Amino acid sequence: MSRLSRRALPAVALSGLALPALGQSRYPDRTITVIVPFAAGGPTDTVARLVAEAMGRDLGGTVVVENVGGAGGTLGAQRTAQARPDGYTILVHHIGMATIPTLYRRLAYDPVNGFEAVGLITEVPMTLVAKRGIEANNLQELIALVRRQRDRINLANAGVGAASHLCGLLFQSALQVPMTTVPYRGTAPAMNDLVGGTVDLMCDQTTNTTEQIRAGTIRAFATTTENRVGALPDVPTAREAGLPNFEVSVWHGLYAPRNTPREIVNRLSASLQTALRDPNLVRRFNDLGTEPVSQDKATPEAHRAFWQADIARWRPIIQAAGQYAD
Repeated sequence: MSRLSRRALPAVALSGLALPALGQSRYPDRTITVIVPFAAGGPTDTVARLVAEAMGRDLGGTVVVENVGGAGGTLGAQRTAQARPDGYTILVHHIGMATIPTLYRRLAYDPVNGFEAVGLITEVPMTLVAKRGIEANNLQELIALVRRQRDRINLANAGVGAASHLCGLLFQSALQVPMTTVPYRGTAPAMNDLVGGTVDLMCDQTTNTTEQIRAGTIRAFATTTENRVGALPDVPTAREAGLPNFEVSVWHGLYAPRNTPREIVNRLSASLQTALRDPNLVRRFNDLGTEPVSQDKATPEAHRAFWQADIARWRPIIQAAGQYAD
């Protein structure tokens, strides 16, 4: 036996012993379920399906989306929080993860400590939109109309705790004018009634409104971000249109149940970061008026810090409104 062969023998033997152990610990070795706590076809569902598809390619396995809607997103979140912490049940949720701790005073799970933050996904701009026949040509005329007609103006939302509900709260707070709110069981029926002219206004994510705005079935008066949205270059920001205290974006994040092993959380986070660089995902996000977060935000640490800060931001707004989900 040559000197080289003798040196190689221990390494070969050791690698042969290690292979079975590595095979047994491979993650994932079965289907991963992404829980979306809202109905299929809505903006969070759209984001989740694009992320799941891209992560599945990176992980080399099947990642499926399951819609568990109801109770403002808390049913799906509860399902995830109570799942086995093995990385095979994970959650995509939006800004509601920052408002649920205040909106809901009694829950069957811990809305903060029941989860491991995996990484942020995207910050989706909001748009203030109206039915086509609204009697206003710009945001200032719309504000004047709202102040004149007050609670005769109907403001639709997708249910208590939904992004459209939160944005509507902020709009009423910015104007200091109450409106008649019309909650729906999801974004799709709310949008259907806005298109049909049954309700007057809605504030919702670009992922849900961009195609309707482009098609001319609804009218857009402002976006709620610092800069104009690339997919809607002709729509001014609220600040540009004269309403500076009306800025909000709907961020989405990925979560695992509490006590999921750190190595699995890190693997999911690394896969998320890879997914957010996927050309197809980036293109589809851009088509919907949003973009992936930067890589440094798609980490557990950045996600957790951002989440905690947003809980603190929304708590006084919700408490001032006095509108609780329970």
